[in-house]
Parts: sequence; C-alpha cells; structure tokens
Amino acid sequence: LALNYFKLAAQSGNANAMAYLGKMYAGDSSAVTPSNKTALQYFTSAAQSGNAIGYAGLGLMHLQGRGVPASPQKAEEFFGRSAELGYAEGQLQLGLMHYTGITQAGIRDLKKALKYFTLASQQGNTLAFFYLAQMHAAGSGVLRSCQTAAELYKNVAERGRWSDQLMEAHRLYKEESGSAYAALLRYLFLADSGYEVAQSNAAYILDQNPEAFFPANESYSRARQLWSRAAGQSYAQARLKLADYHYYGLGGPANLEQAASLYRAASEQQSNAQAMFNLAYMYERGLGLERDLHLAKRYYDQAAEASADAYMPVMLALCRLAVEFVMDYLRAATT
Repeated sequence: LALNYFKLAAQSGNANAMAYLGKMYAGDSSAVTPSNKTALQYFTSAAQSGNAIGYAGLGLMHLQGRGVPASPQKAEEFFGRSAELGYAEGQLQLGLMHYTGITQAGIRDLKKALKYFTLASQQGNTLAFFYLAQMHAAGSGVLRSCQTAAELYKNVAERGRWSDQLMEAHRLYKEESGSAYAALLRYLFLADSGYEVAQSNAAYILDQNPEAFFPANESYSRARQLWSRAAGQSYAQARLKLADYHYYGLGGPANLEQAASLYRAASEQQSNAQAMFNLAYMYERGLGLERDLHLAKRYYDQAAEASADAYMPVMLALCRLAVEFVMDYLRAATT
C-alpha cells in the first residue's frame, strides 16, 4: 500500500517520495525486489530536486559502488550536500568517512568526524551517539572522558526495545483510569534496570499518591530512594525533588546542608530555575548555609534569566531582599 502511494506521489514530482522509493529499492523494504539501478534512478531524481535524502542515497550508492563505480570523492560530495541540508543520515555518513579516512584526501579528520557526529546526534541518531561514545572513550579527537563516554553509551542502550515499555507505562498512567498501579509496576521494573526517567516517574507516582499503595511514610521513603538513584545519574528534576525531600524531611531526616548541595548541583550543572530560586532563598534565610544576601540576589537573578516563568516570583523576592538589605544596614548603623 505504501509502495503505491509513494509511486503516485513520485509521479507527481514529490522529491521525498522519490527518495523513499530509492531507499526501498536499495534494500530497505521487503515489499519490492532490490534493484541498484532503480534505486539509483529514484535517488538521482530526488537529488535533482535538492532533496537531502536523495543526496544521502546517492552518497551511499557511490561509496559502496552499487550500480555505479565506487567513488569516495563523489560519496563525500553527496553526503556533504545532504549534511548541509540538515539530514542526520547524511551527517552520520559524512562523519564516518572522516572517522575512517575513506575520503578524497584519504586521511582521518577526527575534528570533522566529531562535528558531524555531534550534528547527527542532536537529531537523535543512535549510531551518532555510539561513535561519539567511541571517540570519548578512546580520546580520539577529544579529551578522553570515561564519564562522557559512559553517558553516551547509556543513551544508546536506552534506545532499545524497553523504551516501548516506558511509553506503555506513560500511557497507562495518563489514559487509563485506575491504572496508576500498573504504571507504577512497569516504572519500577524499568527503574531496577537503571533507567533514570523510570526511577523519577515511579517516585512521582508515589509522591502524588502517598497513601494509595503503601503507608505514607513508606511511600515517601521509597520515592526518596528512587529520586536518589535518578539524581545519581545527574537527572536534574530528580536532584530538585531529592533536595525538596531533604529540605522538608520527607522519607527520612531533614538535612538542609544536603538540600543546598543538591539545589546547587541542579543550578550550576543543569541551569534549573527552581533550584536557583530555592538556593537563593536558603542563602537569604541562612538555612543550611551561612546567610549571604549578595549570593541570594545572584541566584535570584540567575533564576529570572533561566526561565521567564520565574520572573514574577523573583521580582517579589528581590523586593523583600531589598528591605532586608536596608534593615541590615540600619541595624549595623545603630550598633
């Protein structure tokens, strides 16, 4: 059915349809018999209309010598045009050519490889994340960073089939009345696999329904543990919620110093406006930190810059802070 629609669209001059037909005949579909000649014709027609997918297809055909003589020079040219148009597959393939040295120059260019892998990864290309992880793990073209490599490998791993389970848990929670418990069980299963989004979502369900599944104290304790695990993977929202739990003493003893530390981490590493605001308030009141109105103002200002939603609360807080500055000045003048 899709084949017929693509052919009709291609006949009317639709470049995307031509490009997808090229991909189908190149071997991406079992609906047609693979044909390098037919794939090349469709890719050429699409590319003549300036289509990024068509350029990428031509690049692959010339790189692999399918229906045409193998030519790294032409492959690099076509992948380059595709990459310039913002097509992730073109960016990935161009990055691979520079990474392996299969280019017209015949040498590896790791800086260019890093550039194109990064561009492709920004569009969610899984293989781009993988090769970026390889480069960071080996220190190829970048400073070696095992932590960055591990985060990138984790990103690749989390794009497996279990991501469907996460979406199913989300659907159960949002769409099916009375299915919060089923959603919680799925999130907990994924949480045990180390998926920080699942850890945070399970904690959220327990936090919002503290007496629905367990006694309230146990729910808060479980939520605190889950947010702690997610925060340990640098998940900003989890850091913020874990800080709240330490601040208010939910699920365990209150610890203002730890709350301030978590708010600071979420502020400085993830630019979280709520964390900046909370940290400013703690400096203003001297809660878990030495009272410092100047630092309080700095974090209030940063919160307003980080989020437009924080503007009005910050303005009110700054008015209060101005009064405190005056009161401190008057107290100092009378002593």
